[in-house]
Amino acid sequence: MATSGLQHVAAMYAGVVAPPLIVGAAAGLSATDLTFLTGACLFTAGLATFLQTLGFWKIGARLPFVNGVTFAGVAPMTAIIASAKDKSDALPMIFGAVMVAGVLGFLAAPVFCKAVRFFPPVVTGSVITLIGVSLLPVAFGWAQGPDASAHDYGSATNLTLAGLTLLIVLLLRRFTRGFLKQIAVLLGLIVGTLIAIPFGVTDFSPVAKAAVVGFPAPFHFGAPQFHIAAILSMCVVMVVSMTESTADMLALGEIVERPSDERTIAAGLRADTLGSALSPVFNGFMCSAFAQNIGLVAMTRIRSRFVVAAGGGFLVLMGLCPAAAALIAVVPRPVLGGAGVVLFGSVAASGIQTLVRAGLDKDNNVLIVAVSLAVGIIPITAPGFYHAFPDTAKIVLDSGISTGCVTAVLLNLVFNHLGRGRDAQDVTHPMEAGEELASAH
Repeated sequence: MATSGLQHVAAMYAGVVAPPLIVGAAAGLSATDLTFLTGACLFTAGLATFLQTLGFWKIGARLPFVNGVTFAGVAPMTAIIASAKDKSDALPMIFGAVMVAGVLGFLAAPVFCKAVRFFPPVVTGSVITLIGVSLLPVAFGWAQGPDASAHDYGSATNLTLAGLTLLIVLLLRRFTRGFLKQIAVLLGLIVGTLIAIPFGVTDFSPVAKAAVVGFPAPFHFGAPQFHIAAILSMCVVMVVSMTESTADMLALGEIVERPSDERTIAAGLRADTLGSALSPVFNGFMCSAFAQNIGLVAMTRIRSRFVVAAGGGFLVLMGLCPAAAALIAVVPRPVLGGAGVVLFGSVAASGIQTLVRAGLDKDNNVLIVAVSLAVGIIPITAPGFYHAFPDTAKIVLDSGISTGCVTAVLLNLVFNHLGRGRDAQDVTHPMEAGEELASAH
């Protein structure tokens, strides 16, 4: 349980610490405050993971979900910081907006979960595939290095380390059994880190400098402030986050063979939103389910929510012990990228498995998958595609998972629900002629 839980932490650690590092730097925090903010986000991620995996009352999906800071809020939060007249008020403004958005999301969860009836396999398969495809560029970025402006970004050394880590994980998965096979990713990260030492890529100095004990004191950066513009911005992020969490719950439900119904999704959304509402108290940001850990569940087939809860325990400990958090940070980004290729690719493969069961011999379903995947991949293949849209709209449009999900739901309604439409079995491929055209010929 401990090693598998730690493996989950290693898989999502970079995703948790990246938002506070970006937002903290934008707010002009000192190195000490930046370390404090990062530890606070680890601590609140652990608490949110407890809510999601263990749960209480009608809160928590009780699925092997890891929760952490959602990246969807980074752009709006930096925009809030830029609009603040006094930088010292920026974080309190963000915290106040996140708290309000969390409370409103908690109240809306029972209504939002009703959308599950509009997520048949053709929709969930498309969304799951998009989750994996959307995450793969993250792994490719990690493989090139931690800093895109550095001279060694994308160097042969970094790519070799990523390739070796990927090879080690594959060999362990192929030639080991039982426990060793289950923790192949963790072993790959450890061996990859050791290999990276002679190349000078591994940096142990953060461990030596980090404090052994620390606690995220409530409202360390000041009492929350409530501004309408900031609140509206974070409410939009909350809608995006709830949409992605719903898709993630459906994906994980398929993987663990416990399909997520309305009740499960409502409980999961309550955990997400309650965690988000409480997170600012301890200086954290909006929380959401982490899609990359779905790939780990799919690959290892360890479906116990208590294993993920153990990972939440490690996150809490790292929030209370900065030195432990720094130890995980020692893993070089290229090594993490090599493992990420397997993790995120596994998510996409799970989506393809779901699509196989969706009935792709029917014309309607093929068109739904084709268009929703195309729309969802736009932010990946053409990052500046929506540059002319307002910033608020780009929060949604730049999330391929959200746009692809909405497209798949709407097309499913149009083709498979509204009116009789064409017989789905008249055409078996979108490029083949239907019966009417065939008869005419």
